[in-house]
Amino acid sequence: MRVGVLSGGGDAPGINAVIRAVVRKGIQHYGYGIIGIRDGWHGVLEGEFLPLDLKSASGILPRGGSILGTSRTNPFKHEKGPEKIIKNAKEAGMEAVVAIGGDDTLSVAHKMGELGLKCVGVPKTIDNDLVGTDYTFGFNTAVAIATEALDRIHTTAETHHRVMILEVMGRYTGWIALEAGLAGGADVILIPEKPFDIDEVCEYIKRRQERGRNFSIIVVAEGSKPKGGAEIVYSESIDEFGHIRLGGVGYYLGKEIENAWV
Repeated sequence: MRVGVLSGGGDAPGINAVIRAVVRKGIQHYGYGIIGIRDGWHGVLEGEFLPLDLKSASGILPRGGSILGTSRTNPFKHEKGPEKIIKNAKEAGMEAVVAIGGDDTLSVAHKMGELGLKCVGVPKTIDNDLVGTDYTFGFNTAVAIATEALDRIHTTAETHHRVMILEVMGRYTGWIALEAGLAGGADVILIPEKPFDIDEVCEYIKRRQERGRNFSIIVVAEGSKPKGGAEIVYSESIDEFGHIRLGGVGYYLGKEIENAWV
């Protein structure tokens, strides 16, 4: 039996660890042939495959990113995309696919499964927002790194009497911001689930100053937005799953706080 493995969507710590586990388990325990699929569903769509063996999986455990690459390709947005995937998988002798991804990548896997391609989904979303999982892989690492960043900027903020803002990932959920903010001692935590009032944020910082706390640390998830306002976007372009590219809310907050003191 030959099994394909792909990674799709955004980055998350641990993707290569999953690829390594699939290769080792598949070869050593089941005697399967493992096929690497380049750049997510795009690779199946275009027939871009490479063989994976124990040697190719050696040493990738601590590496970031994905040795297979990734993309946000939605084959259902391409003409006869699903048909091409079934055809290319069959020609490669691929009887099943292990899809490492979040909501979008696994929604494609589910649909392809209904069309006859056997798929196993590995829940990857750094935001920890997949139903039916306690923790998605990559989330704990993201929280640990964000917490470490908070620990490092505390002394700088206090020394220079600054308001320091840390923007973290989190399109619709604020798990990373919330847990890292609590662990790292942030003074303000802003999450997508609760639109923020910039005046309240500024007033809180001023009250801290009145108590002799001449610095503040703010953690904000990228999908956070002001009350009555829209999400802050880095780019107006939309990917094949209909997502706009978020980013920049930290800069927005910084300018608004700065203006409050002018």
